[in-house]
Amino acid sequence: MRHLYDAAIADGVKARIARLRPDSPRLWGTMDAAQMLAHCTAGFAMARGEIAPRRLLIGRLFGPIAKRAVIHRGEPMRRNSPTTRQMIVSDTRDLAAEQERLIAAIDRFAAAGPSGCTTHPHMFFGPLTPAEWATLMYQHLDHHLRQFQV
Repeated sequence: MRHLYDAAIADGVKARIARLRPDSPRLWGTMDAAQMLAHCTAGFAMARGEIAPRRLLIGRLFGPIAKRAVIHRGEPMRRNSPTTRQMIVSDTRDLAAEQERLIAAIDRFAAAGPSGCTTHPHMFFGPLTPAEWATLMYQHLDHHLRQFQV
């Protein structure tokens, strides 16, 4: 399973982030590339416990099934998956600045290792181990980088 504690995987993701351009076309959704990067950076804030959204009812019902599929079997996240309001980015962002912020967040996450992960349950998937957080963070980034074809 791919995860961000693997330096080669993290480096590959950072290279994909560097290939984004302001005019990179998206395959789905409403965010532009810079907004998507800010959204992904917010995901790392959730993994570290800096934001702690409440569990969603739909997550309580379907989260365990989705957790097995996405985190344990490595199935790609579905297009237009639900998110929390705390991670929605709708204002104008600078792509270069957001690329730097996200790459720094990846580096901080990897350097902190398992002790840097929150014990607060994920809003949809529920309780996660540090290894599951590392896999989810990769899956989330891959989902959005595929959204912009990088």
